[in-house]
Amino acid sequence: MRRKFIAAVLLSGALLVAPVRADAEPPPDSAGFAGRWIENGRLKIAVTTDAAAARVRAAGATPQYVQRDQQQLDQLMAKVDKIARQQSNLRSWGIDPISNQVVVKAVGGSDAFRGTDGVRVESVRTKFQQQAGEVNPGDGWWPGSETYCSVGFPATDAQGNKHFLTAGHCTNDANQAAYGAISQANRLGTSNVGGSRSINAREGDMGVVAVTETGWTTSAKVNTYGSPAVTVTGAADAIVGETVCHSGNTAPNWECGTVSAVNQTINYGNVVVEGLTTTSACSQGGDSGGAWLRGDKAVGLHSGGNSSCVTGDQDNSIFQPVSEALAKWNLTLLTGTGDPDPDPDPEPGPRTFANPTDYPIRDFQVAVSTVKSTAAGRTASPLKVTVEGNHTCLEDLNISLVSPSGRWYYLQRYGGSTCHPLPATKTYSVPADETAAGTWTLRIGDNGPGDIGTLTGWSITV
Repeated sequence: MRRKFIAAVLLSGALLVAPVRADAEPPPDSAGFAGRWIENGRLKIAVTTDAAAARVRAAGATPQYVQRDQQQLDQLMAKVDKIARQQSNLRSWGIDPISNQVVVKAVGGSDAFRGTDGVRVESVRTKFQQQAGEVNPGDGWWPGSETYCSVGFPATDAQGNKHFLTAGHCTNDANQAAYGAISQANRLGTSNVGGSRSINAREGDMGVVAVTETGWTTSAKVNTYGSPAVTVTGAADAIVGETVCHSGNTAPNWECGTVSAVNQTINYGNVVVEGLTTTSACSQGGDSGGAWLRGDKAVGLHSGGNSSCVTGDQDNSIFQPVSEALAKWNLTLLTGTGDPDPDPDPEPGPRTFANPTDYPIRDFQVAVSTVKSTAAGRTASPLKVTVEGNHTCLEDLNISLVSPSGRWYYLQRYGGSTCHPLPATKTYSVPADETAAGTWTLRIGDNGPGDIGTLTGWSITV
C-alpha cells in the first residue's frame, strides 16, 4: 500500500532553542506542496504556489519552488509504476522531492521510460536482497531453525501483552517458535500468531513476534553495541537528508548514514515492496528486522539492502517505516525516559569540554567546530553551550548544535531587519536528553552579505 505523504510540515517558531521538528503535524490542506527534505540542517519544503510558500515561511521552514505539485507527482508515479511492473531489471522507483521527479534505478539502465517527462533513470550495478546471514555473536532472535534475524521495537497490544516488531520476511511462517539463541535455545515466544501478523508483499515488510515465555521482558533501550544504550522516546517518519542509525545482529552492529529517499518501491527479485525508505548506511545479512532510529525516535524496521556495503552508494540499506507496522496491528510502541540516576554524581569526571580554535565566519559559508566529550551517562537537561567570538550582524547567523547521535538543535535562527553585534560571550540552554559521550559539533552559518566575524572558541557542559 503506497503511503501518500503530505508535503508540508509546520515547525514551532516560538522557541529559539529547539530540536528540528521534522515530525510535526502537517496542515490539513496539502494544495501547493510537493515534498520535504533536510538540507544543511534546515527543513525545506517544495511548493508550487505563493500561498504555500508563505505558509512554509510562517512555520519557520524554507520553501523551494518546483514545477509539479504532489498530485501531479502521484499521477506520474502511478504511470511509472504501471510500466515498472513489466520490467525485470529495476531495483527501485519512487518520488524524489529534491529534483521534483520520479527516479527509477535500473541495473544496467533502462529505455522503458524514454520520453516520459519528469522521470529520471539512474543506472546501478547491484540488486537488492532481503538479508539473512550466518550466526555471529550479538543481539538477535531465531525464527525456528532458520538463520537469525534482529529484534526491532518492543510494543504492547490493547490488553498489555508483550510483542516486538521485526521484518515480515523473518516471520512468514505462521505460529513459528521464536528463540533468543541459536540451535532453538531460549524460546522467547511465537512469531506471526494465527498467520495474520506478517506481511512481505507490496503492502510492506513487517511482522510481529509475541513475547510469551516466562522470564522474558521487553525494554525501550536499544543496544548500540559498546556505547550507552539509546532509550526510545517515540516514533517518527524519516525525512530525506537526515541522519539515521540502525542496530542489528551482525557486526559492526551499529551503523549510521543519511536518508536518501522515502516512499520507494523496491524490487528484491522474489518480491516487490512499496513504501520503503533507503539510506546510505551499511548493513549486513542478519540485520533484518532491526531497529532504525533518528536520534531517540523509532523510524523503521530493517528490510534489506546490498549484499555487501558498496562505497558511495546512497541506497545501501532499506527499512520499513515503523509507524505503519504499529498502526497495522494496533500496537503501542514501548517508550521510556531513561533510568533515574540513584547516585547524584556517579562519575565525578569533567562535564565541560571546549575547543579554543579560531574559525572565520564568512558570508554564505558555514564555520564548523567540534569537541569530543568523554563524560559518562546522559546529558543534563538543559545542557549549556557557550559561544565566544565576534560578528557584526547576529541576525545573519544560523547557529546550531549537532549531537553525537546526529540530532540538530538550533541555538540562533537567521532573520531580522536590524543588525546587532554578536556578544563576545553568549550562552545557550539546550533542552537535550542524549548520550553525553561522543563528538558534539557547533555550526555557524552566515546567511547575509557584508558582515564578517570570527568564532574564537566554544564550550559545552553536558
